[in-house]
Amino acid sequence: MNQTKAPRAVEGIEVPEPGDWQLDPVHTSLTFTARQLIVTKVQGKFSGVSGAIHISENPAESSVEVEIDPASLETGSKRRDAHLRSPAYFGVERYPEITFRSTKIEGGSPAHFLVRGDLTVHGVTRPVTLDAEYHGPASDPPGGRRASFSATTEVNRQDFGITWNAALEGGGVVVGNKIRLEIDVEAIKQP
Repeated sequence: MNQTKAPRAVEGIEVPEPGDWQLDPVHTSLTFTARQLIVTKVQGKFSGVSGAIHISENPAESSVEVEIDPASLETGSKRRDAHLRSPAYFGVERYPEITFRSTKIEGGSPAHFLVRGDLTVHGVTRPVTLDAEYHGPASDPPGGRRASFSATTEVNRQDFGITWNAALEGGGVVVGNKIRLEIDVEAIKQP
């Protein structure tokens, strides 16, 4: 039988109990959006996402580590997916992992905070800031504890050495440089 501690609150918001929380890959999603041909947006997702969150007694001392399999990307077009996996973009054979490791948690509220960290893509590491939200705790049917988070950020793909593009006849390029990332996480408290 699982024993759970009484909920703790910071500024009236129930926060997850301290300890290690594993990302539930079935209930975690990482999506990306990029401009294509200047006027449209292409959306995709990575289905191979894993990682852990360590919640400290002081939430600001918590940490996050996430691993992403770039070969798991899907955009709805097999041809485009193959191109994105190729050396022109992610080069998944040479760079089989994307990682994020937090360096600092900041913010005045446990419901909305910033997660600063290092994102490594295509063998290049750059600092990024995730605009994060905590959505609350839940108990699952076997009596385990779960917590829900979401975060967004925007990165410039060229900062990570992903520079392929082609010019359009009327001006502009095929793919925009700004990429919006959105992550929704369900984490499971570990014993």
